[in-house]
Amino acid sequence: MQFLTVAAATSISVPLDFEANGARILESIKIAKQKGATLRTGPELELVGYGALDHFLEGDTFAHSWEMLAKIISDEVCKDMLVDVGMGCRHRNVRYNCRVLCTYRKILLIRPKMALANDGLYREARHFTAWAKPMQTETYYLEEVVEKVTGQHTVPIGDAVLSTLDTAIGCETCEELFTPRNPSTYMTLNGVEIILNSSASHAELRKLKTRLDLIANSTRKTGGCYVYANATGVDGEARMMFDGSSMILLNGKVLEQGKQFDLEPVDVITATFDLEEIRSYRSSISRNVQAAAQPEYPRIEFPIRLSRSADDIFLSKTLQISREKELEILDPMSEIWKATAVYLWQYLVRTSSPGFFLSLSGGLDSATVALMVYGMARLVHRQIQAGSLTTLADFKRVTGVEKCPDTPEEIVGLLLTTCYSSTQNSGEETRSRSKRLAERLGAQHLFVNMDDVIKAQLALVDDAFGFTPRYSVEGGTRAENLALQNIQARSRLVTQYTLAQLTTTARKSARAGSALLVLTSGNVLSQKLDENLRGYYTKYDASSGDLAPLGSISKKDAQLFQGWALKKWDISILDEFINATPSAELLPLSAGVQDDESESEMGLSYTELSQFGILRKVDKLGPWSCYLRLLSLWKERNLSPTQIAEKVMRFYRNYALNRHKAVIITPSIHMSAYNPDDNRHDLRPFLYNVNWPFAFNKIKAHAAHLEERLAAVDDVE
Repeated sequence: MQFLTVAAATSISVPLDFEANGARILESIKIAKQKGATLRTGPELELVGYGALDHFLEGDTFAHSWEMLAKIISDEVCKDMLVDVGMGCRHRNVRYNCRVLCTYRKILLIRPKMALANDGLYREARHFTAWAKPMQTETYYLEEVVEKVTGQHTVPIGDAVLSTLDTAIGCETCEELFTPRNPSTYMTLNGVEIILNSSASHAELRKLKTRLDLIANSTRKTGGCYVYANATGVDGEARMMFDGSSMILLNGKVLEQGKQFDLEPVDVITATFDLEEIRSYRSSISRNVQAAAQPEYPRIEFPIRLSRSADDIFLSKTLQISREKELEILDPMSEIWKATAVYLWQYLVRTSSPGFFLSLSGGLDSATVALMVYGMARLVHRQIQAGSLTTLADFKRVTGVEKCPDTPEEIVGLLLTTCYSSTQNSGEETRSRSKRLAERLGAQHLFVNMDDVIKAQLALVDDAFGFTPRYSVEGGTRAENLALQNIQARSRLVTQYTLAQLTTTARKSARAGSALLVLTSGNVLSQKLDENLRGYYTKYDASSGDLAPLGSISKKDAQLFQGWALKKWDISILDEFINATPSAELLPLSAGVQDDESESEMGLSYTELSQFGILRKVDKLGPWSCYLRLLSLWKERNLSPTQIAEKVMRFYRNYALNRHKAVIITPSIHMSAYNPDDNRHDLRPFLYNVNWPFAFNKIKAHAAHLEERLAAVDDVE
């Protein structure tokens, strides 16, 4: 019997940070080898960083990649190892997203990606071309820097498989797995026993199980070992992050699974199995009839034996046969916690910022963002307590403090400053809630009175126009009422940036002179997903900042997260935020209770907004098709066709009317399939005919006709 140990590396890849990326690759090879692996694969484009974007158009990117690869394969840690490295290659003036299969001082095969990810968050076709010659190879002329190390002048490039003395290995890169005719199906029919999948799959709430099930089903059908290595951490644009969860499967069974969200820069999983399990699994007649007819793949010979004997396994002190294990899938609230924690921490570390500044309004949304920073502190503290030298070093560099933190609250105290910006329209309840929450989480809290700033703004208006605007409750027009609210909101933006820039200086902290990162959040004006769709927020107010942790998380999930944290982390004050009436407190107290998030205020409920978001983006429906779909979906709500039509037209009109606001959406972590972030995920026009005359007239005519038919039926009955 022949026993093989394979390794999948999950690692952070920082765009163009060749030295650090190369060091992480070498570290993962070293760990894999220590664990007994003879084959190692890593994430897609790991040497360059998947998020390098238009830098893939530059010749330097390819030149530096080869220089770094030459350094990697010159290291003796690669001896007796088959190493799979992701990088870009330029062949005959065409750029390819490639996997380079190599060993110590030798390149074996360059395997280009054959199906590019080019929708949603991805734009690979902008930078690369898919390999268009199935089961064919060409000659690649190696760069001089590699030639000096390997002594090779050329190497095969193309759709081929690698044959060792004991098995056969093929490659499938990320998107290829999700295509109807994925390459691994044909490779396995051609006798390939090990499939290496190098991936850069992004995090999305409730998505992981779907992805992992797809991988498991692929090997369950074809048999074989599937080694899936996914990237982790924030990409170069800070709008997408990868969630790890690398896996090793055998014949549909999960043998090992990596961590989903983690602060460690390198995580390596290994699994040991008997190659005979694959061969016996493939013994069915129907499978072998197709295998016998499968056209031949070009085979690259690699005269090495990767497997070990049964005696070697028996005598080894570290190696043992891997057993099947259950998939570990985080619940959605744990996903929100860990995803935002990793996102916030890595952004802080990468920008070398000394902390965060948050306008804490006393409302649910800003409290949720504060909670996310607290969740980050909990994860950082846990990693440090577990002995993570990398996290501890990052903590000391970011804070300038040498002392190891004793509690998450101590970390929050060093990294988060909150501020309650009061006006004459503010209430004591929100002021008290914000102060008590900051104290519970450990944040340093400020209180500032904005009335003089707002009076100064109104004096400018009076100087310019000779009149003073009034609220509606005081007899003012709608335009005056809105302008008075926006003066308060936009003044808070300027104030929070001023305070964020001077906080470390005023406190004479270890990082004095460095500006804090401003987190957006707040009240109804915050940049939450559903409100972005509706355009229900103000440009350049407290919703603008450096980061928007809530940006792609729905209102419903934000509320669920609060309830989860209340119980999980024993933060009883959150109950007050959950049950409080949402209000921006921008109107005079004489106007009564202001429920900014009520259906009467927005015209649509949050549940309806979420549904519209899914129909518009995920299901790709325009106004007319959306109306037809909702006639069925909302039938049980007893809404008339006209009422449904009015809601559809209200949504699409407001969406089009406020679309221009998307140009200033603060960077946020992508966590939802219907994220309206135009910068990458949702490319739509900014300038519409906001009345959608053709579609709306068709909807109105249909609704009127349908109601006539309903009335006729009622008359008959």
